[in-house]
Amino acid sequence: MPNFRTRLIDKLGNGPYRGLFALDILVAMVLMVVGWRSANVQLVYVPPLYGSPIVTALMFASFILFAAASAPGNIKRFLRHPMLTGAIVWSVAHLLANGDNRSVVLFGGIGLWALIEIILISRRDGEWAKPAAVSPSKDAMTVVGSAVIFGIVVYLHKFLFGVSALPGM
Repeated sequence: MPNFRTRLIDKLGNGPYRGLFALDILVAMVLMVVGWRSANVQLVYVPPLYGSPIVTALMFASFILFAAASAPGNIKRFLRHPMLTGAIVWSVAHLLANGDNRSVVLFGGIGLWALIEIILISRRDGEWAKPAAVSPSKDAMTVVGSAVIFGIVVYLHKFLFGVSALPGM
């Protein structure tokens, strides 16, 4: 709906449009968490990596990829869609740690959506023009910033989502 988006930006202005869009995303995320928490839980499979450091490493990698999408760095020279790739890594990590029906629907659905988006956006945009290399210090700043945000989310995970990000701790 690019024409609708353009008309809305023209009508509201870029700042208010972005604010409204961010609010819309926040409401959607809250509704997903509320829906996930209120669903009847049934085990679909035994999660193979529940509580594993592999899941923690995958989650940290997903945070770096999310940040790399909007930060100047070299990751975008190797990945055309770092944020969507981060969503897939996030999804896989959660599916390795959760084997219930609500997790399969939520995390599997988001991972599938991200994969389809990568295909559709790449098809729509055509050939990829890789960005120029930047100083490795830019990548280091992305990793450090991601580590700080990751630590905060790990700490708040139980309070926000009702499940500890580090089971047993």
